[in-house]
Amino acid sequence: MARTRTIIAGIDTHADTHHAAVLDQRGRLLDTAQFPATATGYRQLLTWIRGLGQPSRVGIEGTSSYGTGLTHYLNAEGITVLEVNRTSPGTRRQRGKSDPVDAEAAARAVLSGEATATPKDHTGVVEAIRVIRVARAGAVKARTAALNQLKDLITTAPEELRAQLRGHRLAQAAKTCTRLRPDTTRPHDPVQATKTALQAIGARVGALTDEITTADKRLKALLIQAAPRTMDMLGVSTEHAGQLLVTAGQNPARLHSEASFAALCGASPIPASSGKTNRHRLNHGGDRAANRTLHMIAVVRMRWCPTTRTYVQRRTAQGMSKKDIIRCLKRYIARAAYTAIQHDLANLANQTPTRA
Repeated sequence: MARTRTIIAGIDTHADTHHAAVLDQRGRLLDTAQFPATATGYRQLLTWIRGLGQPSRVGIEGTSSYGTGLTHYLNAEGITVLEVNRTSPGTRRQRGKSDPVDAEAAARAVLSGEATATPKDHTGVVEAIRVIRVARAGAVKARTAALNQLKDLITTAPEELRAQLRGHRLAQAAKTCTRLRPDTTRPHDPVQATKTALQAIGARVGALTDEITTADKRLKALLIQAAPRTMDMLGVSTEHAGQLLVTAGQNPARLHSEASFAALCGASPIPASSGKTNRHRLNHGGDRAANRTLHMIAVVRMRWCPTTRTYVQRRTAQGMSKKDIIRCLKRYIARAAYTAIQHDLANLANQTPTRA
């Protein structure tokens, strides 16, 4: 009987272990179990699931974090995987919080049709772009912190040091600080100690700047190869194109339509009508980094694109606020970006040789 019945599985993922629950088509809980988050554990988990029946779908919580490896393994085995959101606070108040409860909730979300999202594909060039952008973002944040520290030290430094650095921009001051030569025979002298600190921070800023420059070169090369049409869009920089690709994923067809992509970017209009008022408001959900990218592209186009400037003038004459105009522009840009990304990744898939 176990061989013929169709089952639904839900998996709650963690760093070291994954907890799975299996339901039949009527929603009856068949069993729960825990497995290590390793390649061997993935095989054991799938064998256990198949021992209870034929899995039609598997819902996984955290497909882009702790569940990335398991998602990739199940997809390779021909199992349909769906992305499950975290259990809602209301459900947790009613049923409590534990790994078996979360795994069962993931399975029930799939069974009820609440979970329908296809996970992102983490095996292509978009994943390479994502990880380089993560490293670059960390370097930018660290450089900003170092420059702020440098500014504070210069402000409180002895006058003879401030005189050397006064009037310089922070980036230039960092280069100057790397050329300071503190007297190591007087480590207790505040002037020499300040020189040591400024020299260290200046060297840190230089190293982080080189790291950011290298990352920018790698990203530009990847994006020119993977997304030339997206890069050609007006107002889209390397940083913008990278963010839009990462948000869409290697398999943007999982979003089904450009409206889904706009909702994912937080650029879809939300009805805000009541009584005689008929209007839409901003969407405060979705990927906020992607929403910020669309906003910056809209601002650039409002400044440099004649067509966009004409549109803004016409909408302003109709009584629309600047915030609502930008919302409309972001929705239009999301539509164009989705089409460009679909075209780029389709061409990339045709160019990539199929593995035997």
